[in-house]
Amino acid sequence: MPARISSVGLIALVGGSALLRGQSQPVSDEPIATDRPSVANSSVVVPNGSIQFENGFLVTSSQGQRSFDGPETSVRFGVASTTELRLSVPDYYYDLPTGAGASSGFGDIALGMKQQLGPTLGGFDVSVIAFLSMPTGAHAVSSHGYDPGLQLPWSRKLSTNWTAAGQLAVYWPTQGEARNLTGESTFLLDRQLAKPLDGFIEYAGDFPERGGPRHLLHFGASYKIAARQQLDVHFGIGLSSAAVDHFIGIGYSFRFQAIRR
Repeated sequence: MPARISSVGLIALVGGSALLRGQSQPVSDEPIATDRPSVANSSVVVPNGSIQFENGFLVTSSQGQRSFDGPETSVRFGVASTTELRLSVPDYYYDLPTGAGASSGFGDIALGMKQQLGPTLGGFDVSVIAFLSMPTGAHAVSSHGYDPGLQLPWSRKLSTNWTAAGQLAVYWPTQGEARNLTGESTFLLDRQLAKPLDGFIEYAGDFPERGGPRHLLHFGASYKIAARQQLDVHFGIGLSSAAVDHFIGIGYSFRFQAIRR
């Protein structure tokens, strides 16, 4: 993850409650399945020939500093039945001025690919995501390095309404003059409250080589206003001194069929 993303904690911008968990090899008429708003990404790819835009706005408070960022846009393009290309558009970060100053500006861009394994592995949906963040952002916000990351999101349907999911990941963010190898582990439970409405509770932890662990408790909900459109809201609380104090965010995602099969 870029350095700025790491400092925010575990808010994975490439990072979904849209848990079409247990769904294998999606087709174009499947309901939208997003990475946001959970830290763990969705374990399935977008349908072949579809383009999906996931967007949001986040307010974060950490050690007396309040920050705003958006539009949190992630673009996902299905290029095969189990493969998608990914683009994380640079966010704009705005820090409210404090006695310690402020560091505002655009963050770094990231390109990646997601490969769904399976169709299922012992009842689990599993995918592999590889991405590279590039130093295109403002001086005060960019990591100033080419930072790779690897994510392994998974999910398993427990019943008609309950789904377990999570993600294992490793990141190599540039911090200062060196990389800070960071492992990540998440686990969530999703509950379908109504056919278009899901809620989740999630634990996420970052474990960097340098700096203390960042533990986070995360809650959220997503509402499908149409088959290919989704609204979401989420908030999180830091559980360790190195984590953010708290954050709250909202989002809107949509998908359309760009290439007819």
